[in-house]
Amino acid sequence: MTDIHNLTRTTDDVIIVGGGLAGLFCALKLAPRPVTLISAAPLGQGASSAWAQGGIAAAVAEGDTPEAHAADTIAVGGGIVDEAIALGIAREAAPRIHDLLAYGVPFDRDLEGRLAVGREAAHSARRIVHVRGDGAGAAIIAALSEAVRRTPSIRLIEGFVAEALLTEDGAVTGLQLREAGNFAARPVMIASRAVVLATGGIGHLYAVTTNPVEASGSGLAIAARSGAVIADPEFVQFHPTAIMVGRDPAPLATEALRGEGATLVNGDGDRFMTARHPLAELAPRDIVARGVFAEIAAGRGAFLDARQALGVRFADKFPTVHASCIAAGIDPATQAIPIAPAVHYHMGGIAVDARGRSSIDGLWAGGEVSSTGAHGANRLASNSLLEAVVYAARIADDIAGHAIPSPAPLPDMLVTPRGGAPDAAGVKRLRALMSANVGVIRDGDGLAEAVRSFAELERDTANTAFRNMATTALLVATAAWSRHESRGAHFRADHPAEIPALAQRTITTLSAARDVAESLAEHPMPRIAQSMIA
Repeated sequence: MTDIHNLTRTTDDVIIVGGGLAGLFCALKLAPRPVTLISAAPLGQGASSAWAQGGIAAAVAEGDTPEAHAADTIAVGGGIVDEAIALGIAREAAPRIHDLLAYGVPFDRDLEGRLAVGREAAHSARRIVHVRGDGAGAAIIAALSEAVRRTPSIRLIEGFVAEALLTEDGAVTGLQLREAGNFAARPVMIASRAVVLATGGIGHLYAVTTNPVEASGSGLAIAARSGAVIADPEFVQFHPTAIMVGRDPAPLATEALRGEGATLVNGDGDRFMTARHPLAELAPRDIVARGVFAEIAAGRGAFLDARQALGVRFADKFPTVHASCIAAGIDPATQAIPIAPAVHYHMGGIAVDARGRSSIDGLWAGGEVSSTGAHGANRLASNSLLEAVVYAARIADDIAGHAIPSPAPLPDMLVTPRGGAPDAAGVKRLRALMSANVGVIRDGDGLAEAVRSFAELERDTANTAFRNMATTALLVATAAWSRHESRGAHFRADHPAEIPALAQRTITTLSAARDVAESLAEHPMPRIAQSMIA
């Protein structure tokens, strides 16, 4: 690992921020080009990718096709999926799976040695490749982390976060970093004309989430604060089956359990999804999440019941989920598992084109921090890891053929550090407000309250890390307030219908979000800002 204090402040390296799947894969694909990879947590930790249980969707089985995979993606996406992007990703799935195999990922195989595939919600075929049932994310990150550590062209810096993106005349000039958790430390500057953000999602902005604490929306915030265009921030996917045992983040009960026949029941033992959707437990995630939410709100509770479908086979087929249950005193072979919806994935993010380029010259984004148009309003299960590897490879290819000028030296500090550690009580209030007002079910009054609160924090907070959290929360809340309909994962109780005229992606900026917040502060029901809807 490189000592950051020995790294020159002006470097010709490509700077990749993020130690999850997109960051690791992009770094490996760029070899032997010099790369500096910055990870907030020790490599292999702190990345949502490592927690992914479902696997990677890929049309690799006999009889399946990329076209069928893309059609399923489009069907789930609420009418705003970029169909060309979805088809392109599906067609690149098989080569990326073979890349991962070459890096040592031990995907499950059947008795004849072919890749074993499972089925998950809203897929028309069995096309999910797994590792030991529910261990794909951890196995992929472990294999890629090992490959990164043995690649001499990759300089690894662990334990640092990017707290500001530095730009000049609409182009990237570098990053300001800070030692993770050490708010008294002096920031470190790195100059570069080529920066890849792969910082993950926003899950930890919510009180109930399956995401690690590092998923606080910082990458989205620093790009937005530098003027980057943001797409679809209102679309936040809630996983319907987080295990409710008092842990933060909440352990996840993978969707593959329902693919193997586990059912959703309430406290009376009644299956409640059969009356809500023809696919019952295998309906799209937004529908299942609202079904679970409704049972909990009605006081009946919600449970995942795998006793008949798996029984004593549970521990062998799903060891990660089994271990989480046993640690909480639940034996899933003989007991139903208490569940609730939890923030799981953000379909929105930094708007990027088909090559992963953002609106800022020299800034690429991949993985959950980006918004490619592939997921639309509601991500299809196990498409996120696929999108991450496809775009990581595309970004690497684009950088390889892209003339990048040498960086100019930077001054000692461009963004003044503010305020030490974030106020714990303030963070708790922000997370609670996101869950209550920008959650599974939303309404105009609650969203307006959230917008006003986040705008005040974003404007007045004297702490860089907390201000970045408030920035991302403001972008999500203003876009949700501005979309006066329900579509995909975005559900408004006051506008429950899907409006055909609004079947288009949200394209916005931090400036536009601030305009919405200002109008809400002045008038109780302002007109939707035209800049919010593409």
